[in-house]
Amino acid sequence: MNLLEINQRIRQRAPFQMIERVTALEPGHMACGIKCVSVNEPQFAGHFPGLPVMPGVLLIECAAQLCSLVIAPDDSTDPDLVYVLLKVRDFKFVKPVIPGDRLEISVFLTKAAAGLYEFDAAVYCDGALRAKGCLLFTSMNAAQIYPPEEPDIRDRSEDKDKMSGSDTANA
Repeated sequence: MNLLEINQRIRQRAPFQMIERVTALEPGHMACGIKCVSVNEPQFAGHFPGLPVMPGVLLIECAAQLCSLVIAPDDSTDPDLVYVLLKVRDFKFVKPVIPGDRLEISVFLTKAAAGLYEFDAAVYCDGALRAKGCLLFTSMNAAQIYPPEEPDIRDRSEDKDKMSGSDTANA
């Protein structure tokens, strides 16, 4: 699956889209993907100047984006459904990731029940483990994250009178 095909399946976009290629995908089971780390990525301006190191939370995000492809069905047409990360457990960072690294990320669904999805994730570079851990997800409706604003049903005639300077009580 190339970048354009991935764009049709996940919500993230540059500069926060981390997965650039999917090399294996078995919906409901596992996925493997590629992230090519470039010195031009915005996080390296401040993490760390003169010694760029990819933040661990972004390695977790790489794995999380790949997990969403395993969870979401191919024919998912509900634009209001969002898969959200609930918990990160036992993530270990074995060796720093630096610009020029080509990351190979693999995620395996270990449990799926009652709308919860648990994954084992691993990040490799040149065959050597760089990070690993467990991720837990659920799905939410977008309205649960950003509820629509409810109309104000209060009578605003008192507010309008105060703003116009009229005071009917003293008349």
